[in-house]
Amino acid sequence: MFPNMLALTPGQPFTTLPMMPVQAMTQQATRHARRVYVGGLSPTANEQSVATFFSQVMSAIGGNTAGPGDSVVNVYINHDKKFAFVEMRSVEEASNAMALDGIIFEGGPVKVRRPTDYNPSLAAALGPSQPNPNLNLAAVGLTPGSAGGLEGPDRIFVGGLPYYFTEAQIRELLESFGPLRGFDLVKDRETGNSKGYAFCVYQDLSVTDIACAALNGIKMGDKTLTVRRANLGTTQPKPEQENVLIQAQLQVALQRQLFQTGGGLGGGNGGGVATKVVCLTEVVTADELKDDEEYEDILEDMRVEGGKFGTLMNIVIPRPQPNGEPSPGLGKVFLEYNDVEGSSKARSGLHGRRFGGNQVVAVFYPENQFAEGIYDA
Repeated sequence: MFPNMLALTPGQPFTTLPMMPVQAMTQQATRHARRVYVGGLSPTANEQSVATFFSQVMSAIGGNTAGPGDSVVNVYINHDKKFAFVEMRSVEEASNAMALDGIIFEGGPVKVRRPTDYNPSLAAALGPSQPNPNLNLAAVGLTPGSAGGLEGPDRIFVGGLPYYFTEAQIRELLESFGPLRGFDLVKDRETGNSKGYAFCVYQDLSVTDIACAALNGIKMGDKTLTVRRANLGTTQPKPEQENVLIQAQLQVALQRQLFQTGGGLGGGNGGGVATKVVCLTEVVTADELKDDEEYEDILEDMRVEGGKFGTLMNIVIPRPQPNGEPSPGLGKVFLEYNDVEGSSKARSGLHGRRFGGNQVVAVFYPENQFAEGIYDA
């Protein structure tokens, strides 16, 4: 029926029959150990963006062990369920990728796991099954080894943190629900400044969902917190936890109120008693204010930026005296709002921001002294 199928010439040994290339067989046999599961993807993620991202971060942490080039060879995405299978070049690179669990991709943390077809006993003979302990995870904002008890399904992602929040302030807020077993505020490697997100785990794991429910979505300055389990979907508190949740929400509300008036969360940031006037320093220099055109540009920038937080009644930016004499308040910017709510939002939103490479300091200023034109208090 098939005269050409497996046709042998006289004397040809059976072992020379066409066979699958050895490389292809090896790739198929090791595929289960070269793939990683990536869950919690954003709706905008696609094969190219996932491949590029993981190739770049693998290079950044020193996880590429199969030579130069991209470590990712293939990506499959299930858009409905928001997960992907990422195939690496080697078993060792796949194991190194497991250290990337919790990395931020397109604005949120993703979980990195072994796929369900992963066979640990077979994989043990193919290469390392654990990440290299010398990976430079700090290069991508991760803590080596997730030190401090930050492993497991009860790890919490806390995003949308104002950049000027200190570790002590964030811990104080989180510890409204109980002591922490682990905490990590992710910082920029070059500047040491907060990246605006953190991870934590509570000693009492039963409060995990309570904390997420109470903190998620609350406003802090010009930011809105995103608080959820880092590795799992949102879980609602159980009925018996409702009383604890209510008490915790009241505690958070109190801390927010104290923070807005500069009295809570570790004493605030030197904000003092809330007034309608906010004083900014480290924003402008005397040289920038000498030129009329540049002064008008700065005034307009302050009007636009300050107007994001409330209704501005007045803006005062003292300029250098033409005769060279000292000018009271030189280097400061004063923003007067029509109510304390607007000024409180402005102080929280502008404090710690960067303008021209400088970190802004925002504090409340006495209304009576501002009204009298006393700018050097």
